[in-house]
Amino acid sequence: MSFKDHFSNQAAVYAQSRPTYPAALYAELARLAPSRGLAWDCGTGNGQAAVALAEHFRQVIATEPSAAQLAKALPHARVVYRQSAELAPAVCDGTVDLVTAAQAAHWFDRPKFYAEAKRVLRPGGIIALWSYWLGRVTPEIDRIVDRFHHETTGPCWPPERRHVENRYGDFDFPFAELPFPALAITREWTAGEMSAFLSSWSAVDRYRRERGEDPMPAVTADLRAAWGGERRIVTWQMFGRLGRTGI
Repeated sequence: MSFKDHFSNQAAVYAQSRPTYPAALYAELARLAPSRGLAWDCGTGNGQAAVALAEHFRQVIATEPSAAQLAKALPHARVVYRQSAELAPAVCDGTVDLVTAAQAAHWFDRPKFYAEAKRVLRPGGIIALWSYWLGRVTPEIDRIVDRFHHETTGPCWPPERRHVENRYGDFDFPFAELPFPALAITREWTAGEMSAFLSSWSAVDRYRRERGEDPMPAVTADLRAAWGGERRIVTWQMFGRLGRTGI
């Protein structure tokens, strides 16, 4: 495959362990869109954002280059899944109200994606790219997560990870920019659920393949010791780029 496939090996754990995005985000995007006819979710993964968008739009085209991810995609009557990278095949020019890329735009060939977004968006259409940073719990737990991210798996992150570290601020963005909503993802999780989330990282998969060992048992033990048996609130600050095409 020509695209950089970082998630097919752990498609199942990705589908099970990644947090969903706040409903307020989708409501705001639907409010900004010129109409609620058609949305395109690019890099849909397991369809998490696409299914949420289908609550606001009559149809959602969801594209994803990984067949393994699409095999885990969530079914919905108004979502059509297609295997594609940065293109929206069979979508006509100027017919899309909203283009989204959830936790995906840092992997894209962005000039190719932007050209396709401009092709399919109707005048006044909205484009939204978003991601989130490391989950925050308590200072002690945060230090464990930070050490695992920066030190243990640090050398195994693809270079595109820098865009997430820079909060997408280093992206070119050839659209009339709008303020991205100030939102956060919150979940009440156990230590085991946080461990499963960490194991879905692309850097963990690369660590296992390149070093022949699993970094998860050690960090899971550290998390359980610091976490205790109760459920704790995990907060991920969201960030992104939001824009509109010319009217």
